[in-house]
Amino acid sequence: MPKKPTARASAVLGGAAALAAVVPLALTAGASPSDSSGRTAAQECAAEKTAELTLEQQVGQLFIGGVDADEPADDELAAVRDLHLGGVILTNGSSAGVQATRQVSDRVREAATTGGVPMWVSADQEGGKVQHLKGQGFDTMPTAVEQGRLSPEELRSKAEGWGGQLSAAGVNVNLAPVLDTVPADLGGDNKPIGFLERNYGTTPGAVAEHGTAYQAGMTDAGVTPAVKHFPGLGRVLGNTDDAKDVKDEVTTRDDAYLEPFRAAVGAEKTPLVMISSARYTKIDPDNMAAFSSTVLTGMLREDLGFDGVIVSDDLGAAKALEDVPVGERALRFLTAGGTVALSVDAKTLPEMTGAVLERAGSDAQFRERVEKDAERVVAAKAEAGLVKCG
Repeated sequence: MPKKPTARASAVLGGAAALAAVVPLALTAGASPSDSSGRTAAQECAAEKTAELTLEQQVGQLFIGGVDADEPADDELAAVRDLHLGGVILTNGSSAGVQATRQVSDRVREAATTGGVPMWVSADQEGGKVQHLKGQGFDTMPTAVEQGRLSPEELRSKAEGWGGQLSAAGVNVNLAPVLDTVPADLGGDNKPIGFLERNYGTTPGAVAEHGTAYQAGMTDAGVTPAVKHFPGLGRVLGNTDDAKDVKDEVTTRDDAYLEPFRAAVGAEKTPLVMISSARYTKIDPDNMAAFSSTVLTGMLREDLGFDGVIVSDDLGAAKALEDVPVGERALRFLTAGGTVALSVDAKTLPEMTGAVLERAGSDAQFRERVEKDAERVVAAKAEAGLVKCG
């Protein structure tokens, strides 16, 4: 659950008043009860479960790997099995419908060797051009721009329905909603978000109100949302998927455009947070966000008080990462403060997990970090009802 914000965090964005319009849409699921140590039941459960895992299984919890949504390849299933992956992302899109997707989800789960900790099966199911699961049983989802024209209450209801379809297909994590704000004067010139109509509005307030409504609806359906792409891709030009060294030269550490993310992580039911792979020159000019301790630890953990799971954007095939050795990508993300490294390309995973295992075997402090982060992942799964204790 989110920690109480620091004094600095309370000052950012004008404090609670800036979010007054969002509060009625706060997620209604209650927090887990805590014991006398202040740890929630989910955290206590996670500590027990994680202690039972081997180091290889703990490392596996820190990775999400790609599997084809229609027909997982042998090497993709081998990665799930041999690397003890904690989660997968369904890739390449599918129009086969809910039942066929459920068969793929079940097949992936059967391959898992994660020490009895259930897997995350995730998808990009935002709407519009970014709806990767389609066909019988899946509604055709409107773009986020169109979703932003609905009342927040109606959007929450619709999102609950879309989440129910994902759940029926065996998907328990949705890599959505997008909380990036694209200013009206930038519009489609913003390639990653505006060009694809992935933004709920053109002001931080509108994005916060509708993005948290979508988030709440997914949570109502029992699907864990992953809000993205912190600290925001709404004011860049290039897309990190196919462009190198994408820069945001506007966003600051105390920026008003962080408002949607503050609203999301302040919800009672903690989402996952996905990190941008752009570089923010007014925050940390030397590192892209995914490798920046200023962004991951300073801003997200300390300023916003987020204590949940931080997920990378794609570390496997994104053009923005091209010059960084594959194994180093995961190490740099985790040491900067990230929790789960995502790669849509399963072929990169042995090198990434191998680098993390090697470091954990020779660096006691890093090994302790691995165990703590694995525990954080298991706690998130327990909070979502995936892990059973007692």
